[in-house]
Amino acid sequence: MGKIRVIEAKSFKDRLLGLCFKKNIDYCMYFDNCNSIHTFFMKEPIDVVMTDKNNKIIYIKKNMKKNRIILPKKNVSKTYEFPNNYIKDQKKGDILVIK
Repeated sequence: MGKIRVIEAKSFKDRLLGLCFKKNIDYCMYFDNCNSIHTFFMKEPIDVVMTDKNNKIIYIKKNMKKNRIILPKKNVSKTYEFPNNYIKDQKKGDILVIK
């Protein structure tokens, strides 16, 4: 994984919308205390990484299409939405390092 700008979704609006309605995504959205997401109103697929509080990867979904839901995942504390095809070699159990 190369360097990427990370934007934390803090407000209710940012947490609700995430990357919805966005095109040509070139950054990551980070959601603290988040164990489920939706991709309603997405303009393009995304890669999703869900981690525990120490950034140990619990769940990865690559190329997640629009109008999908990831239901709540046990032990997940943080969720990251990346541009499609950004996640390459990371796998469950790895520590996600954000640069």
